[in-house]
Amino acid sequence: MRCCVLATLVLVAHMPFAAQSAEGPVPESGFGRLDHVFLIMMENETDKDIIPNRNAPFINAYARQVNRAANYYAVGHPSAPNYLELVGGSNFGLSNDAWPDWPERGCIDHSPGGNGCRNAFHPIENRGIDNAVVATATKPGDCNGQISPRTPPSERNCALRDYPAASFVGKSIADQLVAAGKSWSSFQQGAPGTGQQLLGVNYSDGYWSNLSSPEVFAAAGQIQKLYAVKHNPFAYFHAVQLGKEPLLSLERVKGFDGADGLWASLQTRTPNLSFIVPDQCHDMHGFVAGGPAFCSSATDEQKALLIALGDETLRGLVAAIKSSPAWQRGRNAIVILWDENDYSDAPNKVVMLVETSYAANGRVEARAYDHYSLLRTLEAAFGLPCLNHACDASSQVMNTMFGGQDR
Repeated sequence: MRCCVLATLVLVAHMPFAAQSAEGPVPESGFGRLDHVFLIMMENETDKDIIPNRNAPFINAYARQVNRAANYYAVGHPSAPNYLELVGGSNFGLSNDAWPDWPERGCIDHSPGGNGCRNAFHPIENRGIDNAVVATATKPGDCNGQISPRTPPSERNCALRDYPAASFVGKSIADQLVAAGKSWSSFQQGAPGTGQQLLGVNYSDGYWSNLSSPEVFAAAGQIQKLYAVKHNPFAYFHAVQLGKEPLLSLERVKGFDGADGLWASLQTRTPNLSFIVPDQCHDMHGFVAGGPAFCSSATDEQKALLIALGDETLRGLVAAIKSSPAWQRGRNAIVILWDENDYSDAPNKVVMLVETSYAANGRVEARAYDHYSLLRTLEAAFGLPCLNHACDASSQVMNTMFGGQDR
């Protein structure tokens, strides 16, 4: 038996993921440190669906003025893994948009016939092994889970490159910012409250949620899923869910309105990292489940309206940020990013824009990047260690996109 155990240990030691570091040194920055980053997340559009598109006049005009990454890729599908990869450098074993299995409360959905809790995802903590992602899908499930590519699949319809399964440390950039004495907030439009009010909330129309009583659903039917936990990656982390440390808790998740929401924060205490997520009617996602049929993208006309609504949303957000006291001082950046394409049989390329307050803008960068590159860049900007796949040699700091020089 002892010989077999030793043989197994030797085999594990030589597996590809065993040698990969889950947390590494602080990446070198070619643009210096930043004071504030405003990261605005949009949804489910291929780059060619946006640039050019006459229904998105603000975005197209803005893209000509600021820095644009012309070859920026998502890391597979669907939304939740991409958001986790962006803030934590790993999909952490999540292969779909499963809701969290909340501590103590568990996963609850009082809607009639709801089955969203069937495969609830265990909160992220400690260490583990993530899911592999491939550049070109050959079968359903290759892109983290939810995609059925046509035959033959198009070039790079999943990730920028192959990412074998690797070991991860269960942290996000929020953990790192708090450890470094810096601040963060996840601003989620339509979120029904903050702190303990969000514990167990997987979707909401801003008032009612999956936790609302069965009587609510009986009277109103399905509610609009405007706020979606799959677009709030920090809520998947055990430490944030438990909230033992107020600076690393659901207290840092806020809506857009109210005394501590996004609009107020821009005029008062702006965190170092603002993770800004419009609701699913304003982020170009559409197909909002539940309730009356609005913000749909079932027809070309509806999709055009959805893109126009997202365009106006971005116009307002950028204007509010640039009129804020925080933008007027220090070294700051606005980042606008789509999480993934629209599942079409096309490369998984998305729009990624950066405006800086401290350097010339207007560059079009042809180099290929993805969410891991952006995480590494944010870590370089705040002087934080790299996390998980952001430590990979292929994940490069986006120096020129942030007004700096390549190292």
